[in-house]
Amino acid sequence: MSQPPLPAPALPADYAPLLSALKERVRAAQYAALKAVNTELVGLYWDIGRVLVERQAGDTWGKGVVQQLATDLQLAFPGVSGFSASNLWRMRAFFEAYQGLEKLAPLVREVGWSHNLVILERCNNALQREFYLRMTRKMGWSKNVLIHQINNQSYEKSLLGQTNFDQALTAELRAQAKLAVKDEYTFDFLELGAEHSERELERALIGRIEDFLRAMGSMFAFMGSQYRLEVDGREFFIDLLLFHRRLRCLVAIELKVGEFQPEFVGKMQFYLAALDRQLRQADENPSIGIILCKEKSRTIVEYALHDANKPIGVATYQITSTLPQDLAGQLPPPEAIAALLEGIEK
Repeated sequence: MSQPPLPAPALPADYAPLLSALKERVRAAQYAALKAVNTELVGLYWDIGRVLVERQAGDTWGKGVVQQLATDLQLAFPGVSGFSASNLWRMRAFFEAYQGLEKLAPLVREVGWSHNLVILERCNNALQREFYLRMTRKMGWSKNVLIHQINNQSYEKSLLGQTNFDQALTAELRAQAKLAVKDEYTFDFLELGAEHSERELERALIGRIEDFLRAMGSMFAFMGSQYRLEVDGREFFIDLLLFHRRLRCLVAIELKVGEFQPEFVGKMQFYLAALDRQLRQADENPSIGIILCKEKSRTIVEYALHDANKPIGVATYQITSTLPQDLAGQLPPPEAIAALLEGIEK
């Protein structure tokens, strides 16, 4: 006759938090181990690329020698992938692209090799590559997410954002806030026709809230829709209220299915003042507003934000993926871009 199972031992009160802490420690160790392996692998590929560049500088190593090197390495290490001739040429291009760039050489070792190849092959200059290297490291983007971000021109749209953050935020927050608000958002996961109401847009975004937050930039948490504020006995409703975890601030979003109008700024300033007085916690930064419109005139937006004292950004949205615009000629000067990229780490 089988014996009844022994009763579970009585656990001390601090057992649950101890188990939770140990789990986090194990996960951290696993991540550190994977990161160390990746660092060594990318470092190896860097060294192979450097050797190829040095040997081919004297025209003594042609394509045939590289092909033979690939064959011999594959024979010597049959269980190790990555030594095909095409990958050796990629290692060469990888070293050539980053040699002499003191800021980028350490960064490439902190993202995966497949991510490095995507950035190397799809980006045209060092500043663009720096942006995607830093964002991949910071946000933990998968390869597919990284490709989506590049195809969606996140670099250009982050740098072209129209805000008044220079005059409305402290120096410590400006760069982070600018990178948090894009010039245009793509909601191609929505099933909406070209003609839709603001309420339909809001409901569709709420129905795909994870996709929406991902499109906004991954650092946002959802606080509510039609968020109610009461001021002097009257009710007001913010279309969407988010919280930015790194900026530690509330983010009010107003949805407009038409063209930007200057009066939208006054309404948003009112919402932000109410949020700061009624909801903002003592350890949080000033609330930020994002006005999302179907269309905008950049000049009208510039005028409307000129004297606004609350931090506001004006962006457009699209619900279908379209052919990328040529935004390169509209970007700020390189020194301004470099200063903004430093803010990614803060």
